[in-house]
Amino acid sequence: MNRQTRLLQYLQDDLALPQDALSLANRFQDRTATQIPIILWQYGLLNIEQLGQIYDWLASV
Repeated sequence: MNRQTRLLQYLQDDLALPQDALSLANRFQDRTATQIPIILWQYGLLNIEQLGQIYDWLASV
Protein backbone atom coordinates (compact mmCIF):
# COMPACT_ATOMS: atom_id res chain seq x y z
CA MET A 1 0.00 0.00 0.00
CA ASN A 2 1.48 3.36 -0.97
CA ARG A 3 1.71 6.35 1.34
CA GLN A 4 -1.25 8.19 -0.19
CA THR A 5 -3.52 5.14 0.14
CA ARG A 6 -2.43 4.70 3.75
CA LEU A 7 -3.16 8.38 4.41
CA LEU A 8 -6.68 8.11 2.99
CA GLN A 9 -7.27 5.02 5.13
CA TYR A 10 -6.04 6.93 8.20
CA LEU A 11 -8.32 9.86 7.40
CA GLN A 12 -11.29 7.53 7.14
CA ASP A 13 -10.57 5.22 10.07
CA ASP A 14 -8.90 7.45 12.66
CA LEU A 15 -10.25 10.92 11.92
CA ALA A 16 -13.64 9.69 10.68
CA LEU A 17 -13.71 12.10 7.76
CA PRO A 18 -16.87 11.77 5.67
CA GLN A 19 -16.78 10.03 2.30
CA ASP A 20 -17.32 13.38 0.56
CA ALA A 21 -14.04 14.66 2.00
CA LEU A 22 -12.22 11.54 0.86
CA SER A 23 -13.75 11.90 -2.60
CA LEU A 24 -12.42 15.44 -2.78
CA ALA A 25 -8.98 14.19 -1.83
CA ASN A 26 -9.19 11.49 -4.51
CA ARG A 27 -9.85 14.14 -7.15
CA PHE A 28 -6.34 15.39 -6.53
CA GLN A 29 -4.65 12.12 -7.45
CA ASP A 30 -1.63 13.93 -8.84
CA ARG A 31 -1.04 15.48 -5.42
CA THR A 32 1.35 13.98 -2.93
CA ALA A 33 0.31 12.64 0.46
CA THR A 34 1.69 15.78 2.10
CA GLN A 35 -0.49 18.07 -0.03
CA ILE A 36 -3.81 16.30 0.59
CA PRO A 37 -4.13 17.49 4.22
CA ILE A 38 -3.60 21.11 3.14
CA ILE A 39 -6.25 20.78 0.44
CA LEU A 40 -8.72 19.34 2.96
CA TRP A 41 -7.87 22.09 5.46
CA GLN A 42 -8.32 24.81 2.82
CA TYR A 43 -11.81 23.49 2.08
CA GLY A 44 -12.64 23.56 5.77
CA LEU A 45 -12.83 19.77 6.08
CA LEU A 46 -10.11 19.66 8.74
CA ASN A 47 -9.38 21.92 11.66
CA ILE A 48 -5.86 22.98 12.60
CA GLU A 49 -5.58 20.32 15.31
CA GLN A 50 -6.51 17.57 12.86
CA LEU A 51 -4.01 18.97 10.38
CA GLY A 52 -1.30 18.68 13.03
CA GLN A 53 -2.35 15.12 13.83
CA ILE A 54 -2.10 14.16 10.18
CA TYR A 55 1.40 15.59 9.81
CA ASP A 56 2.46 13.81 13.02
CA TRP A 57 1.09 10.60 11.56
CA LEU A 58 2.84 11.20 8.21
CA ALA A 59 6.15 11.73 10.03
CA SER A 60 5.75 8.36 11.76
CA VAL A 61 5.02 6.25 8.66
